[in-house]
Amino acid sequence: MSGEDAPAQQQNAEEQKQQQETKTPAESPKTESKPDPPPTSASTEAAAAAAADDTPAPAAEKAPEEDTFSYRALVLTGYGGYDKVKLQVKKGKPALKSGEVMVRVKMCGLNFADLMARQGLYDRLPSPPVTPGMECSGIIEAVGEDVTDRKVGDKVLVLNRSGMWQEVVVVATTHTFLMPEGMSFEEAAALPVNYITAYLMLFDFGHLRPNQSVLIHMAAGGVGIAATQLCKTVNDVTVFGTASASKHEVISQGGVTHAIDYRTRDYVEEVRKISPKGLDIVLDPLGGSDTHKGYNLLKPMGKLVSYGAANMLSGQKKNLFAVAKTWYQQFSVHTLSLIQGNRSVCGFHLGYLDSETELIAQAMAAVMDLYRQGKIKPRIDSTYHLEQVGDAMRRMQERNNIGKIILTTEPMKEEEKKEEAKKDEEKKKDDKKKDDKKKDDKKKDDAKKEEKKEEKKKEEAKKDDKKAEEKKEEAKKEEN
Repeated sequence: MSGEDAPAQQQNAEEQKQQQETKTPAESPKTESKPDPPPTSASTEAAAAAAADDTPAPAAEKAPEEDTFSYRALVLTGYGGYDKVKLQVKKGKPALKSGEVMVRVKMCGLNFADLMARQGLYDRLPSPPVTPGMECSGIIEAVGEDVTDRKVGDKVLVLNRSGMWQEVVVVATTHTFLMPEGMSFEEAAALPVNYITAYLMLFDFGHLRPNQSVLIHMAAGGVGIAATQLCKTVNDVTVFGTASASKHEVISQGGVTHAIDYRTRDYVEEVRKISPKGLDIVLDPLGGSDTHKGYNLLKPMGKLVSYGAANMLSGQKKNLFAVAKTWYQQFSVHTLSLIQGNRSVCGFHLGYLDSETELIAQAMAAVMDLYRQGKIKPRIDSTYHLEQVGDAMRRMQERNNIGKIILTTEPMKEEEKKEEAKKDEEKKKDDKKKDDKKKDDKKKDDAKKEEKKEEKKKEEAKKDDKKAEEKKEEAKKEEN
């Protein structure tokens, strides 16, 4: 997600190479059995022994670690539905370059950008086949040359543009951050993308200060909860948060001052009732018409930070460049209004801060300090196995999560697999019942329609017969 381009590109190239190796594995050398030698005389044995002294012994064959090393990885095989992300086995130990480390991954974070990437709407993910994922946590298993600030056994969280949804990753040390004492692997995987995004928007762009007001859309999501917690580190900040009514209790306990149900209420009207003068900061992950609504809610000197286009998943599909172009054109038309309004509009995309390693490191250090002080703490919504990535993505896309969704690299136990298979089988049966019911209902509807058609035909036939009879009667009358 962030950091230099080279490690991400290199890892992607290695992934494609490893996938090719997986498709055409090298054949294991065959061992032939030989017959027992015939009996020999003493002189023959002596000659053989002498010859043996002159002939060097063959080196013992041993399969290199690179050939026996394997690890599981989630791979986006193409753009589309949940089934496009498949669990595969990669073979071959990744090579370490100078300044890189190899991490045995424990947990991975799921982000909204991953949903967009699956549908081909996220420009920063390389083309399929590719392993998605921008953050993970784990233990350093090997270090490359010139690595002095990391060692084998260090617990780290990792932030990278892609490639994190697998059991083993190789990244530059600048993409890794040491985990604070007491932090779980789940919390570590939940922290990088959401908290760095929220921190930079609120404090670098927003310059959040005491007694200000902030609107946080999707307040029950990962970034939403991170932003709310960060707002509470500043005195007397009023937080407006939009979320469905079922999530209001949780986000209110987490620090949202005024929770608004965006499904049943107009959040603009609700904000105006409480804060007639408007807001100091609006964090906008939605795009489209909501960006204009947010801009119009700003006070003089207020700031809108646009950092996503969630409306794209349910609306027209465009890439982020197209969205940014449209957005810029719309605001350029109203440049005079923008100047006279004394308001600012900012765009933020963590994926395009690849070269800003120092900025990311400073933000991460500040976030880590807040964690150590107990002022922030990632809220884990749920944890899924890699085998359940489709369910995890569905939960986020349907906006059922409150907090961060995590993927664990721990393989599912046989009992869990059986239970999962049982659930899948039950789901298939339920789906079949629903399909059968739909078919039956359709047949009944079609039958009713046919009956109505037949009744209509009969009625029309009766009318025709009646008319014919009436004509005959008229003809008889005319004859008489």
